[in-house]
Amino acid sequence: MVPRGAGERPATGGSSFHEMWRDLAPIGRSSDSGGYRRFAWTGADGDCRSWFRSQAEQRGLTYEVDRNGNQWAWLGDPAAGDAVVTGSHLDSVPDGGAFDGPLGVVSSFAALDELRARGAAPTRPLAVVNFGDEEGARFGLACVGSRLTAGQLTPQAARELRDADGVSLPQAMERAGYDPDAIGADPERLARIGAFVELHVEQGRALAGTPHAVGVASAIWPHGRWRFDFRGEANHAGTTRIEDRRDPMLTYANTVLAARKKAHLAGALATFGKVAVEPNGVNAIASLVRGWLDSRAADEETLAAVVAEIERAANERGARDGVEVTVTRESFTPVVEFAHGLRDELAKLLGGVPVLPTGAGHDAGILSAAVPTAMLFVRNPTGVSHSPAETATEDDCVAGVAALADVLEGLACR
Repeated sequence: MVPRGAGERPATGGSSFHEMWRDLAPIGRSSDSGGYRRFAWTGADGDCRSWFRSQAEQRGLTYEVDRNGNQWAWLGDPAAGDAVVTGSHLDSVPDGGAFDGPLGVVSSFAALDELRARGAAPTRPLAVVNFGDEEGARFGLACVGSRLTAGQLTPQAARELRDADGVSLPQAMERAGYDPDAIGADPERLARIGAFVELHVEQGRALAGTPHAVGVASAIWPHGRWRFDFRGEANHAGTTRIEDRRDPMLTYANTVLAARKKAHLAGALATFGKVAVEPNGVNAIASLVRGWLDSRAADEETLAAVVAEIERAANERGARDGVEVTVTRESFTPVVEFAHGLRDELAKLLGGVPVLPTGAGHDAGILSAAVPTAMLFVRNPTGVSHSPAETATEDDCVAGVAALADVLEGLACR
């Protein structure tokens, strides 16, 4: 098979991509920030789900929702086995960009359109999937839909998840019209899948400045989330002497700086991106500061060492400030080496495009323990992600559709 050029538009996939992108773009978009607020089991998420179902039905695909709320659109018999599945997610981080997740779903439908335009005849079932709650913006845990499906999140643990308003995951699902009593591992579904290929906007700039619009993922760095609780003593900001204060904000601030330093020295990444303060008053010394650390590294040993150093720095500063520090690991994903055979086959089908690692977690990484998985990245000229500034050019998006169609044709139409 001869791969299509980066600027060459497929006969049908390109036009359908633009139509779908236009229809999906307004859903959940904030008029204030220009970013997206498509949080799991909210109205915006429901509108995205309705859009997905409509796209499936327009194409005559078999539509279904699995026990964990993930959406599927099938071309061929879902029960036949050895299926080639593609897709991603439609939810977002707070004020996220348009491309993270939706690019993969829209491109998947467009790639099926392109296969039909080519007259390709699949010999294996094909499916597009929208995994629920990938970003974890509402309940604080990423990849909930795929984790439940793969058995990496127990139903009991999932039922204990709550959002900032105290709404539990089961309550949110039920309010959205789904059955929370059904959630859990789905090995029968996974056994039907022969390969899963996820297309995603690149979250970095490895492809920028190269002639390649598309790359293939080699691995996902190990990563996790840790909650740091800094407990001090609430008091009056205007009457409490500096030497009498037990201010957890000081310990928190020092820990943020320590995280940057420790990660930099180790060649890793560490970010405190979320914080909650009690009592959260302008004229009050806080009694509790709760910060969430996201940390990633090229290997698990380095990641563990960096987090341990950050925790040590927090405790040392806490002892000076009279602040108690506790650390809870809320999630952890080990290093993911994508199936080498599938990865190499994708690179060959696409004519030797770059193969590159990523520090971002994905549903493909969660499923990799049970299913051969691979990823395609579409060039991001700025490297910005999880922001309204996230982007990809029109030509590169269309090239991504063509590349995904080439991959699906090579895997499922032999």
